[in-house]
Parts: sequence; C-alpha cells; structure tokens
Amino acid sequence: MVVPRSGWVEATGDLFEPFRLIDADGVVVAAAGAYFRELAACGRAAATQRSYGMALLRWWRFLRAVEISWDQATRGEARDFLCWVQLADKPESPHWRYPGGGAPGTTTVTPGTPNPVTGKRSPGRGYATATVVHCESVLRAFYDFHLEGGTGPMVNPFPLARGRRGRPYAHHNPMQPFSGERAGRYRPGAVRRIPRQIPEEKFGELFAALGSHRDRALVAFWVSTGARASELLGAAAGDADPGQQLIAVIRKGTRALQLLPASPDAFVWLRLYQAQIHGLVPAGGDQPLWWTSRRPFRVLGYDAARAMFGRANAVLGANWTLHDLRHSAAYRMARDPEMPLADVQWVLGHAHLPTTQRYVNPLPADVIESVLAFHGRRRRPGPALPADGYQAESLRVLFGQGTP
Repeated sequence: MVVPRSGWVEATGDLFEPFRLIDADGVVVAAAGAYFRELAACGRAAATQRSYGMALLRWWRFLRAVEISWDQATRGEARDFLCWVQLADKPESPHWRYPGGGAPGTTTVTPGTPNPVTGKRSPGRGYATATVVHCESVLRAFYDFHLEGGTGPMVNPFPLARGRRGRPYAHHNPMQPFSGERAGRYRPGAVRRIPRQIPEEKFGELFAALGSHRDRALVAFWVSTGARASELLGAAAGDADPGQQLIAVIRKGTRALQLLPASPDAFVWLRLYQAQIHGLVPAGGDQPLWWTSRRPFRVLGYDAARAMFGRANAVLGANWTLHDLRHSAAYRMARDPEMPLADVQWVLGHAHLPTTQRYVNPLPADVIESVLAFHGRRRRPGPALPADGYQAESLRVLFGQGTP
C-alpha cells in the first residue's frame, strides 16, 4: 500500500487557533479544528497543538489511502494504521536551499547509525517508537473528544487495553506498584530512554566551537539553569538580573513566571553580547533578549538556535541537541551531594520527584569506568607471605617495618 503525501498542517498566526489541518483537497478539516480549540481551552501550547496536528495528518493520509472517512473508521483501520506507521519510512522533506540534497561540503550520515563522538544514533528512516506511541495517544484522545460530543463514531477505533470495564488498573490496589500494563490496546512498548548529558571535556570543545558572544551566552544559560530551549528564547531584556544572578523564564507547562539562578559566566557573556548589539536593536525591558545575527535583525527563534548549535556540532562531528544541555545541567546538579534533589526538581520545573530521580542513576560510561577500575584493583598482587621457618619479628626489622 502506498500512502500519498497529501495535506499539511498550516500555521495561521492566530493566537487562539495557531494551527489547522488541511486535507488533500485543500479544505480545512473541521473535526480537527474543533479538537484544536479544545486543546487551546485546556491551555496546551502552540507547539503541542502542532505535534498533535502532525499525528492527525498521518492518520488522515492513511484514511485517504484506504478510502475511509474519519468518522467511519473502525478498530480494523486503527490496527492497520499502527502496523503501517511502525513499518513505513518517514516522508523526506528537502531543504528549500538544497532541494537536491544536503549542503555543499557536508557528509551524508547513514540513518540509524551511532555517532562516533556522542554514541547517539542518528534518526532512522522509519518513525521512532516514541512517535508511534504519541500517534496512538493523540488519536485515542481525538476520538474520545468527538465521542463525548456525539460528533464522531459510536465506538473509539483506538481502544484501551483489555481489562474489566475497559479500564486498565480498574481494581488495582493503590498501595502496590503498577504492573506496567499499557493504556492503549495497540500502543507499542517503548524502552525508557536514559537522558544523555555532554561530558565535561566534550562540552569545553563544543563551547570553544561557538562563533559569537550571543551563542556563548545562550549555551552558558542553558547548561547552568536547566531551562528548556524555548523557555530561554522567550525571555525579555528585563528578565535578566545580573545583580542577583537570576533570569526569569515562562515555564512550558504551567506558563508561570519563574526565576532561575544562573552561573556568573553566563551573565559575563550576556553583557558582552549586549554591548555588541547596543543601538542596533530596540532597547527596553519588554523587548526580546535574543536577536538574530544578520540584518534585518529579527527575534531569535528555536529553528535558528538549533541551526547555530548544529554548526558547533559539525566542528566536532557530534550530534548533540539543545535538550541535551538541559540534561547536562540536571546531571551536574543531581550528582552534587550538597544539592538537595528537591531543589533540582524546582529548578527543572518537574511536577513529580520521580522524574528528577532519573538523573541520580549512574551513567553507563561512569559504570564502565568504575567496573574496569575494580578489575584493575583485583589484578594487583597482594602482600607476599613469608615462607615457613622465618620469624615475623626478624622480617619486620629487616624491612624497616618496626623494631624488635
């Protein structure tokens, strides 16, 4: 079966409806629009709505290929869709600057191969397991929304896992741990990924590869505050307080304003960057803190920041991401014995402490180094025992270990 690449998710620029789903005929999907308005009313960010729209877009493309309307889909189509999405290749989107391939002088990376510097695998040709899990969750919630409103099919095509009354953990003892039963019947099992951090020596090389004071200030703030990339990029000029070593960010989930302590080096690089752009960009506490380097100056967005970090990665041949800087900050704070784990949770903005406890677990590289050192100590010869017939007192005097 060939699933054509039809339809798209369109950005509208509207504050209350930032994205909408367009089908293959160029018509706005009203069912998806109603769901997007529900997400906006629940306080979901625009980036979240876009990710939900991409999951719906894959489902709409599949339904067009099998010639089934969304409100007539059954569990058979849902099962086939999740089988297809786990085996299909992702559609390639060539860059608008290089429609025939990558940029000149760049090397092509084989999909799914580990990076020699970081050990992280490059994105594969197919969809990642996390993407499949996200699709299942989004589509189940989408049909639940229309099922409650009476605007969709009478049965959700994406059911919950089998259990009494259709609810997993319906009769679970709250005093006992959960058995790990999946919430969705067609939800694939996902391996819990270990957060990746940038080693200290590699971070120094990466920081030296940055090309401007702005880039150094950004990376220094990310790795010292643990803020998400989008949270720091949304800061205004008045949010930075060098005297108190604090910077204010708006949290991704709660949308609450929170002050985060940062390292002194971050404010030094920030001051150097502000001296460079003084008089070139609008001044004022409400103006954006980060701007592009090229004229005409615009507000620095996430894609531009990711491209900046990618250029520094290319110098080392690495494939670290901006989110790895947040992981690095979390590991540095969580592994410090003098810093309480509850403080780390507050800085990272985690709602639950078990999320922060992931950073207390040892890293594979640290475990390997510790075990190899253990084997090295085992190979060291122990103290030689004297043969029979020698007096211990005489040996101590002979080798200077005591007096008779």
